[in-house]
Amino acid sequence: MTLDPFIPIAPAKLKVLVLPIGHIKRERFTAFIDRLNAEQIVYLRDVTPDGRPHRNMFSPLAFPGGAMFYELMTHQPSPSHLALSPFDLWREQLAVIAVADGTELPKNVFNKRHSGAGGRTVEETNIRTLYQDLENLRDQYPKMLAHQVLIFDYLPAKENPIPIPEGIITIPPPDQLKRTTIKTVLCDISAIILAEMTTLAKSFEGMSHIDSPGVHTSAVHERINGLAGQDGMARRNSQYTLPGSRSVSATGLADRGHVRMSMPPVPSSKTGSFGGSSSSTPAARPTTPISGNKPLPNPPLYTFDNIIGPASSSEQTLARSDTTDSFSSQSQQQDRVSVQGFGSGGMDARMRSKSRCRIQVVIGSLYLQSGLWSNALKELTEAATVAKSINDHVWHGKALELCLVCLLLLGWAGIEFAIPSVLLPPSEKGSGIAQQIQEAEQKDPKQEKWLRHLQCYMPELVERILGLYSRLTAEHLPPVPWSEVVGEGGKQLTTSPRFTIAPTRTVIVQMLFRAFPASASELLMTVDRVTILSGIASVLGQLGFQRKKAMVVRELVSVLIGGLVEARTRGAADVGIHPAAGLVGLNGMNGQSGASGAGALDLAEGDIEYGIESFLGVLLKTYGIVGDVGRAGKSRESMTVTVTDDNEKTTTKDTRDTDQEVVARIQRQSAARFFGMQNVKLNILRSCINFSEALPDFAGVLKYSSDLLRTAGSGIAPGPRREDAYPAISREEQVRLTTNILKTSNLSKRMGIGELAAEYWDEFLLRGIRLEPLPVTRTPVAHAKTVLPGATTARASQDVDPFIYNPFLKRPDTATVESTLVAGEPATFRLTLQNPFEMEVDIESIRLDTEGAEFESGVEHTVIGPYRTQILRISGTPKAAGAVKITGAVIKVRGCRERRFPIFVEPWAPDNEAKTKASGLAALEANTVTVSPAVERLKPYNFDLKVISPQPTVVVKSSTLPQSSVMILEGERQRFSVTLQNLSPDTPVDFLLFSFKDSTQEPLQTALNSRDATATELYEYELILAKKQALRLRNRDRNDRFIAPGETATFDFEILGKPGLTNGIIQVDYAHLGVPPDEIAEQFYTRQVSMELTVTVNASIDISRVDVIPLNSSIPESLWTKSSENDAQLLTPETHCLLLLDLRNSWPSQMTVELSSGSSDENDDSSVIKIEEHILPGNTTRLVLPIKRVYLEDPHAFIPALNPSRQRQFVVSTKISPEAERATREAFWYREKILDNLKGTWKTFTGKTRQGEISFRSIRFNSKMVEVIKIDELDIDISVSPEQGSSSSGKGGLYVDEFLELKVKVTNRSNRPVLPLLRLMPVLCHRPFNVSLDFTRKMAKFAWNGNLQFPLPRLEGGGGTVEVRTGVTVLCRGEFEIGGSVEEVSPYVPDEEGGKEEGKVEDFGLLIGGGRRKERKVWHARRGCRVVVRDRPE
Repeated sequence: MTLDPFIPIAPAKLKVLVLPIGHIKRERFTAFIDRLNAEQIVYLRDVTPDGRPHRNMFSPLAFPGGAMFYELMTHQPSPSHLALSPFDLWREQLAVIAVADGTELPKNVFNKRHSGAGGRTVEETNIRTLYQDLENLRDQYPKMLAHQVLIFDYLPAKENPIPIPEGIITIPPPDQLKRTTIKTVLCDISAIILAEMTTLAKSFEGMSHIDSPGVHTSAVHERINGLAGQDGMARRNSQYTLPGSRSVSATGLADRGHVRMSMPPVPSSKTGSFGGSSSSTPAARPTTPISGNKPLPNPPLYTFDNIIGPASSSEQTLARSDTTDSFSSQSQQQDRVSVQGFGSGGMDARMRSKSRCRIQVVIGSLYLQSGLWSNALKELTEAATVAKSINDHVWHGKALELCLVCLLLLGWAGIEFAIPSVLLPPSEKGSGIAQQIQEAEQKDPKQEKWLRHLQCYMPELVERILGLYSRLTAEHLPPVPWSEVVGEGGKQLTTSPRFTIAPTRTVIVQMLFRAFPASASELLMTVDRVTILSGIASVLGQLGFQRKKAMVVRELVSVLIGGLVEARTRGAADVGIHPAAGLVGLNGMNGQSGASGAGALDLAEGDIEYGIESFLGVLLKTYGIVGDVGRAGKSRESMTVTVTDDNEKTTTKDTRDTDQEVVARIQRQSAARFFGMQNVKLNILRSCINFSEALPDFAGVLKYSSDLLRTAGSGIAPGPRREDAYPAISREEQVRLTTNILKTSNLSKRMGIGELAAEYWDEFLLRGIRLEPLPVTRTPVAHAKTVLPGATTARASQDVDPFIYNPFLKRPDTATVESTLVAGEPATFRLTLQNPFEMEVDIESIRLDTEGAEFESGVEHTVIGPYRTQILRISGTPKAAGAVKITGAVIKVRGCRERRFPIFVEPWAPDNEAKTKASGLAALEANTVTVSPAVERLKPYNFDLKVISPQPTVVVKSSTLPQSSVMILEGERQRFSVTLQNLSPDTPVDFLLFSFKDSTQEPLQTALNSRDATATELYEYELILAKKQALRLRNRDRNDRFIAPGETATFDFEILGKPGLTNGIIQVDYAHLGVPPDEIAEQFYTRQVSMELTVTVNASIDISRVDVIPLNSSIPESLWTKSSENDAQLLTPETHCLLLLDLRNSWPSQMTVELSSGSSDENDDSSVIKIEEHILPGNTTRLVLPIKRVYLEDPHAFIPALNPSRQRQFVVSTKISPEAERATREAFWYREKILDNLKGTWKTFTGKTRQGEISFRSIRFNSKMVEVIKIDELDIDISVSPEQGSSSSGKGGLYVDEFLELKVKVTNRSNRPVLPLLRLMPVLCHRPFNVSLDFTRKMAKFAWNGNLQFPLPRLEGGGGTVEVRTGVTVLCRGEFEIGGSVEEVSPYVPDEEGGKEEGKVEDFGLLIGGGRRKERKVWHARRGCRVVVRDRPE
């Protein structure tokens, strides 16, 4: 059957029944038919005419330019169509061709029950069997004009070929087939048909009357009954059957296989064919009218195996009358008809004209089918003229319709013709058509004249034909031919574009909808109704009315649903099962396990796959359904690609699930959401679901159910604003749809059809993937290669230089840590899944989809609750080092296809295009290809990971500290050890680095960052960080920092008790580098393991008060012997002073305190002074310790910074005066010098023996203490002695008026020379200085030789001395004190060579403030020379 029900040349086609015969497979049978269809047009010039004179009525020589159009059918027409003959004679089949497979001939015997079919070989036997089957076909189809058997792919033997009987034609295989072989075969068959057409035409000419279709009279009924019983050669009584009647039993109909569109028919063994009966009793006339709109009952089902099975037995073989009897019977019928029709008692002249007119129309139809178009046009023109004169409107319209077909075929063949006058329009319409002909000639002057006239006359002619058919008379067309005529007329007038051509598209559509079948019609079977609706939809599609086409298709779907449900119920009843179980039962019983699910309708495997999908796809596209790519359950091989990575690993990926394809799919779906009305879309999808369930089509049920959920959904990715994502259908319907999908998928598995699955309805299922933070002990921390050398040397312990930047103590970058994994170690990922629907989503399996290095993902399952976002944790393990990109997740929702979902992190919603750029389906297509700003924002997220080589795992196995806690006293040091264990079975630790943190570091760092801190305070903070670390590693120079796999290593540490120390952390950075440090790449990774310590620091010895006093008088002998181990003469006032310390014992046990002072050189014990004292608990004891006085070359030097980053050349002091700055610096440097030489320790005796150091960093010196401690640059030593020859007995024993010698010795301790000016000042003791000086001068108490002020020679630096002697005389007794001072005559100016070095120590801070200007200095003698003068004894 043709795929186009409204093809205009349908009346010119010659239908041929093609049947399988012998052993033949379905695929081979279909291939053979395709080869015949390739030559379906046979030109009469290639046909050999029949030489018999009584068979030359349809001789091809009469019109060689004609052609015969074959329509090969594998089924017989339906009874409703056969009832239209001979009005539509082209609906009958005029020949039968049996197709056999030549490759099966030599294999097995086809039928062993045929008598007389034996042969020498199996091949010969089968050929004889085929001939007997051909004879059976002749008996079974006696009305066929030609019977032929074609054996395809047959090669005769070269030696002793088998004779081929008459009626059998062999065709060689394709490789040996000539180009014209099949054409020649069809030409031979055409010659037989043309010859036999003469007999058929004569039989029609002998008929007295031909009724119109739909007319039924008792006379006709009796005549048909009389003719049907004569050897089965009468015309089929179905042509007289009322369309409104049907048989009460299945025996009155052709078997089901004859009506099926996909399978060849087979004669029933119990029921004769429609053309002839195996019984002499004819079929009963139908007596029961059709009730309602029910189709004709369907006979039992037949399968392909029944059709191609063995031929019926000899008992079932129909007797065939010979040709002579047939002709004699026809002659008798003609004689009888002639007497009734043309005798004296017959019809009147009008009736005779009507009969002759109708017979001419039938003969013209035969001429049309035979290719004799000119003869047909002549006959039909005469018949149309007569029908017009007698007002036989139906046959008049039929004659005009066939004439139009003849003209179309003549125009197709390029044969010039003249339009008959009967086809020309009336005179009142001729002027308008003449104008159209002129316009057409101007537009296309090259067009043939007769074609131009036909084109212009055709619209009016079609309208006239339809007007004749629609006349309200006693005879009118049934719905089937009426609808087909309307559809063919619309097809003939359809060209594109039609906006400027008459008639317009609107006129054609109005005409076309006249063929639309009424919903309550009782005269149409379901198949006819479906055929008409599909033809209307086809024409509407060509005209561009997609919406109207969709409306018709929707009606077509509703008709199909009713018919399919009826077929399902009837088919289930035929096999004896409940109708509700008809789907599964029929599929299982007939052994049809294909994916089409069409067993209940006995459809072929490809019928649903390639027909229904496209059919419903047009409907869904027109309404703008939010659909998906492909068909649910379709094979995915055609949509997959093979990808080979760098490691030569081959993987298969679905091209439907790439990021680009998913974004494009979302774009198409978003465009469809704004197109059309949502409620209409939902109703259409519900109809498609019902249609698929009625087939049954499991894949269709899955596809349209998911499309319904997708269309009803919002199609957005909700964000924090909580956009309305609720679907447009109720919760009950959502649950029903998901349940239906699940049941259908499970049913297909149980039936063995295969795993059919739907497409998931939400593209935004995966909303995020994030790596769960690894445990601190397993987190790899990235480091640059530049930090590695310093880390292995200076950073081995922070005791070396804590101010060097330590990157291992820096908090690692969160983004870097969260994107780094270790090969072979599992990691946990957090997946965010969304479900915007009100039903649960059962995820059967989910795994990560990655690219790059090898990665093994775990598989999890979960159930997402209704209308929520849910978190799922899934593990994954990288197998090799390299880069890994997580692009999404492969998710298998129960009942749906396993597919990859990209990651959409950002909220997203489509934007409606406000500006209308197109209308209709063009708007949908335009919006589909237009990239809106919303689509540009839609970017799938990829999660990049870096996988490093396998690393060990180290834990703290044990420690000598109980519970990682320690109690310690201030100044005490305790040692402990920590044992580390490598848990890795195969990876060693070849890099270890220790870092420390404690509670005192943060306050110190805060103080260091303070802008108000002075230089002295900053120095103290930095010194504590550098020299007084709470934790440090002992034996940091050891080279065995290596832990083998599964082994342990022990390291020793030391903790120092400090105020404010409450906790500490030992951090161990370790790694497996695998290469020497100089061969490491740009970056390496370490792991960290730490041990937290809880520390309790208790007070030990506190310093309550500090003071420094000079030695101005004699010291008790007990103090000298107690504090000095050497000679007591070393403790002179010029070299030593006394340090007073008040020490308090804060520990609840007695302590022994030992203080020592002396040289900072540990190898010099000559001047060390030590004292020891016992202090009871809670008591305070004052200790006096002699300490050395200090000389500093530059006590005003700037205070340095221990942190290299803070070191600056100049320090500008602007907040304090220069004098205060000088005093601060002087106190700082003298304090540092004293603390360098001062040491104190304590020790307990009760309980656990503890010992530690006393911290003197809390001591602060004021200016008075500094004056006591410091030693001036110039030392002035004044002494008085009697002159030589004097009678004085010694020092202190001087007499009045005695000549004395005053000796002054000046020593320069500095490094620069001095030009001194010496001043001597003798005064009385125990008087104020100014009073005693004036009194001595004015009262002449003291006499001297020369001046008391005089310059001295240049005093060189570095210990240079000058000694001055002068004579003095005391004029009265008493106590005198001679003081002295030295003043620079002029400041020392260095030369150019030394200027650079001298300039290095200049301090701009003091120079700007006036503190170190170049001015003369004055030095005073710290102790004067006391002279006691007595009167000389007499």
